[in-house]
Amino acid sequence: MSTTPRVSSAIAGEPAHFGSVLAHHPQLAERFTHLYGKFWDSDVLSARLKEVARMRNARVTECGFCRNVRFDKAIGEGLNETIVDDITEGYETSDNLTDTEKAVLKFTDALIHDPELLTGDARAALTRHLSPAQIAELGLGVTLFLALAKALITMGLEPEHMGRTELPTPAPAQAPS
Repeated sequence: MSTTPRVSSAIAGEPAHFGSVLAHHPQLAERFTHLYGKFWDSDVLSARLKEVARMRNARVTECGFCRNVRFDKAIGEGLNETIVDDITEGYETSDNLTDTEKAVLKFTDALIHDPELLTGDARAALTRHLSPAQIAELGLGVTLFLALAKALITMGLEPEHMGRTELPTPAPAQAPS
């Protein structure tokens, strides 16, 4: 993955990162920050389940930033590195992941790779463990995670080296104008 920025920062003296690149279009940055914050602020789907899906996306896309960031709300809901370590190929056999988490991961794989992965037993498990509103929120989340990872990678905004970093869970910004 490229760690050489392909897009400049809009903020004088600040290196290029997702926020400083979005600053080239302040109204768009404001709207995105609001949407992403509202998604994380919603409790329709727990932060832990959102983070499980985000971690799967990070592993699939190989986004270095995404793989190393953990949001504090999910950690507060019991997400730990033992669980994250099992979000790999073969997660279906994990003893550390709940059946709900496995259903979330299968949905995430279906959205990223192939919708046909969500048929039969996988679809039944998803609808057994999640409500339609939770599935809708998960679908939006995985779409956002995939888009963000691909944007960071394509724009060369991944860090050269990054250890595990706990960050505050994104919060909604002021309503966009």
